[in-house]
Amino acid sequence: MSPASNLPGPHPGRFEDQVAIVTGGASGIGEATCRRLVAEGATVVIADVNEERAQALAAELGPAARAQVFDAADVKSIERLVLGTVERLGRLDVLHNNAALSAPDIHRRDNNAIDIEFEVWDHVMAVNLRGYLAGCKYALPTMIAQGGGAIVNTASTGGFAGDITRMAYSVSKAAIIGLTRQIATHHGKQGIRCNAVAPGLVLTPGTRGAAASVIEVMQRHLLVPEFGEPEDIAALVCFLASAEARYINGQTYIADGGMLAHNPTMADLVDMARRGG
Repeated sequence: MSPASNLPGPHPGRFEDQVAIVTGGASGIGEATCRRLVAEGATVVIADVNEERAQALAAELGPAARAQVFDAADVKSIERLVLGTVERLGRLDVLHNNAALSAPDIHRRDNNAIDIEFEVWDHVMAVNLRGYLAGCKYALPTMIAQGGGAIVNTASTGGFAGDITRMAYSVSKAAIIGLTRQIATHHGKQGIRCNAVAPGLVLTPGTRGAAASVIEVMQRHLLVPEFGEPEDIAALVCFLASAEARYINGQTYIADGGMLAHNPTMADLVDMARRGG
């Protein structure tokens, strides 16, 4: 039995009569969030650059799900996504900014301040940061006019701690944490709640393909028995988007199995103690 199967089930009706957009919604955390939102009563627009996968998921989820292809690096594409959703469905209650650049070629070239090409830096920022700003920019007027709405951004533990790889990615995720606070500060009194989730390593189809040695190293530093699944993050996203979180605004919730909660040498010290060192 997978850890995700032990999660409490969806809350039927929690998003009844609400409309949600999930970017990067056709796989991983986005897919799990779409599934949960539909199970909880929302009408969900699955926005993804992979049209075929988005269409397949929408067909599986039924009439409460709609697929729309979009490009997170293209501001006009995001504008069409948001305004088109409002035009077709009449409202927008939840925006889950979740799309992120996942091209292996970009990840390989996203290295350090000396070697990174500005083309790579700009591309990462366009998708991971400007795309989130654009989603907020076009969603906010509708949400404000209807009396409120919830925005949940996907950040990362990479936004809190330095690493030896993917510098632009980490910086973009740190900026999302700041963007989240800004949106909440500017528009909280208008009924807008903007929060973020910062996952650690989550066993999406992409991360399952990582080297076993990397997985093993990271697992030593967890403070829970197992890695998280996309459903763990989806449960947190849906809570933050729901009325149950009405008193939470401008916050970033780390969901990393306790990875950042302890002294970074903890796992090595435990091993030393076991050896009697």
